[in-house]
Amino acid sequence: MHFGFSRALAAAVLVTALTGCASVPPGAEDPRDPWQSYNRAMFSFNSDVDNAFIKPTAKAYRFVTPEPLDDGITNFFNNVADATSAVNNVLQFKLSRAGSDAGRVVVNSTVGFAGFFDVASNLGLPSYKEDFGQTLGYWGFKAGPYLVLPILGPSSVRDGFGWAGDIALDPFFSINKNEVYWGFVALRVVDRRADLIDAGDLMEEAALDPYAFVRDAYLQRRRSLVHDGNPPSAQDEDVIWEEVESAD
Repeated sequence: MHFGFSRALAAAVLVTALTGCASVPPGAEDPRDPWQSYNRAMFSFNSDVDNAFIKPTAKAYRFVTPEPLDDGITNFFNNVADATSAVNNVLQFKLSRAGSDAGRVVVNSTVGFAGFFDVASNLGLPSYKEDFGQTLGYWGFKAGPYLVLPILGPSSVRDGFGWAGDIALDPFFSINKNEVYWGFVALRVVDRRADLIDAGDLMEEAALDPYAFVRDAYLQRRRSLVHDGNPPSAQDEDVIWEEVESAD
């Protein structure tokens, strides 16, 4: 079996596996979250996996990794994300943004020693971090119901398809050696989780309902990203959608 196909198959199994049931607290119904019983069960499962495996590994990683090296690894993966972002900006016809992202990749991959140093930011080249879920949103695909994916966490139907598209666009996906590919994946996950430890601890302490807090924050942030930080008001968005339905 081809390595790329085996990864795609594994990803599909990961997304579709593991279903569960959980009670929805009274008054917690949300029209954006019609699958809330499943989502809460998956959120609980992901939290257990994180507390048992990912978070302790991330804490150990942060403890043993010197801060300059940690920053360099984060910069390296950000540089890879800029390459994917450049493609998504082209797909959205945002050519100036695509040029900035591509310029960042060139500068950081050369002068920045394979991206370990973020030289491009010092040169005034902003990073836009567009993903395929945003590209689908740009072309009019609605977010659809909120969806918590196994291990991957908060998403939506649209962003679930977008995640699959980002895998195909990821430069690491072309690596034919599974042990190398999954090594990069594991390092990326642990590095990102290490960067979010403090924020995660604050959220757990402050939120009365961590599930609802994460859901609302995710949906609000994704809506802002799709509209480049200037989303329409909820009322205007309803009018736009009603016009589209009428046209159909």
